[in-house]
Amino acid sequence: MTELTHRQDSPNGSDNPNGTDNPNGTDIPNGSDNPDGAEIPGGPTGPGGAEDTPRALPITAVTCLEDRAQVERSGVVEVAAGVQRLRIGPVTALAVDRSLRAEAIDVSGVGDLGVTVVDARIVRAAVAPPPRPAEDASKMRALVFDLEEETRDLARQTRRLESSVAVVRQAREELHRALAEFAGVEPDSSGVRFDTVDWAARLEAVDAAEEQRHEEMFDVARAQERTARRLAEARAALSASEEDPAGLSAVVEVVVEAERAGPVELRVVHLVPCALWRPAYRATLAADGASLTLDSDAVVWQRTGEDWPGVRLSLSTARPTLAARPPTLVDDELHLRDKSVEEKRTVEVDLREEDIAKVGAVAASAAELPGVDDGGEVRVLAAPTPVTVPSDGRPHRVHLTSFTAPARTEQAATPELSPLVTRVAYVANEAGHVLLAGPVDLVRAGGFMGRGRLKFSGQGEEVRLPFGSEDTFRVVRHVSEQKSTKAVTGRSTTTRTVRVFVSHLAGTGDPVPVVLRERIPVSEVSAVEVALRPEACDPAPADVDGEGIVRYDVTLAPGERRAITLVYELSASGKVQGI
Repeated sequence: MTELTHRQDSPNGSDNPNGTDNPNGTDIPNGSDNPDGAEIPGGPTGPGGAEDTPRALPITAVTCLEDRAQVERSGVVEVAAGVQRLRIGPVTALAVDRSLRAEAIDVSGVGDLGVTVVDARIVRAAVAPPPRPAEDASKMRALVFDLEEETRDLARQTRRLESSVAVVRQAREELHRALAEFAGVEPDSSGVRFDTVDWAARLEAVDAAEEQRHEEMFDVARAQERTARRLAEARAALSASEEDPAGLSAVVEVVVEAERAGPVELRVVHLVPCALWRPAYRATLAADGASLTLDSDAVVWQRTGEDWPGVRLSLSTARPTLAARPPTLVDDELHLRDKSVEEKRTVEVDLREEDIAKVGAVAASAAELPGVDDGGEVRVLAAPTPVTVPSDGRPHRVHLTSFTAPARTEQAATPELSPLVTRVAYVANEAGHVLLAGPVDLVRAGGFMGRGRLKFSGQGEEVRLPFGSEDTFRVVRHVSEQKSTKAVTGRSTTTRTVRVFVSHLAGTGDPVPVVLRERIPVSEVSAVEVALRPEACDPAPADVDGEGIVRYDVTLAPGERRAITLVYELSASGKVQGI
């Protein structure tokens, strides 16, 4: 088995690896004994070892990347002994030349055929438009064709009428010249006089013929205007609804050398643009909230010019063009200097919002790049069954995996962000693979609740999904603060009081636990201290983590209202400025 990677196209569409011209158009492989450019003996595929008609090699596997796809064609072909050229096609004209690879595998079972792939290339040719639309063409395309034919026919009529008018005008000139020549001529021997000829009738006939031609030309001109207007409207409608077929056809030419004749499996692989995929999910929460079903899908778009019928589909997060261009190097100069007196006396502090990072989260720089969040490592997923993706540019959803796992739910509230209480479900990732970041359709109690976003989750990692708000709860939040400064040290203290009121508006039912989360600032400098005052809080928080998230566990009976008070101090030395 040998494999060859395509390098480049020649300007005339036919590569010649050894640089020797071949008058019969057959490629001469490197290392072959053909010094004088003699014709390679013909095989069963045609004169000169080249096929006259391309043979179809079906698409068997596709690996869809973030912004392109790798297409693999394979099939068993019969090869003859010697050198021959196999034409595979048609293929899409968008195929990337430099990504073309071809290999031949002996499947005869009778011994090594000595098959070697010598060369492979993509040959493109212009496709002439068909004389008439195909039988399955749309009515709009047929209408455009008929209007174009009518336009050409009216143009021919206009040219004929212009020629007819020119003939009539020439007849008038001849008549005027004859009238001038015979004016005042004496009668001839037969007694015929000039004034006996009806010259007025002849002039009137010429004028009538010219007037008739002008009327016909006027009618044709009006018909041309109507046809041109209809043709413009039809072309606009056709452009909005359909696109013209590609003006190029392409085939893959593979030069194969075999010691003996027999069957081989030929594989041709190449990249093609205009194809991409993105992950999508569907989460269904059980009625009792004890389990959750998560379906992982892939949404595939492709407009490569050829359909993918019944292919083995793989989905990859690789970006083959990401490292195609080296990064731009710039100088980053560092300078040392002494602090000024003012800088030594003060400490500049700013308050900023920062997301809580976790393992697998995308960095800020990577988040700006469009694509799939794969945690920084290339992931490959495969469809369990063959799929068909037509080349229509529309999204096609392909099912990948599905799992059902035990779940725990809670009624969660974040008063600083929303006055609503949300039903949140937590479930471990038991899909057998990482869950890439993507949109997720949320289904609860048999109804569609909305659409959220699933973050990147590793295998076994807990996944958090919100399933809409609970309409029987209301949350109100008030914040007040007091500032004081000591005259001697200049140390300032800010006391903030957060009061949260939670109401359960249901008339009947069991008590429902609600989890409230508030936050306090986290200091990164020693000059600023943040301290929670448990003695002033009512009730005391259930938990405070290192990120400043304060948690309260509240159980509310129907019709009950609960008030929660959170107090913390923010103290800073006299050098601190900015808070």
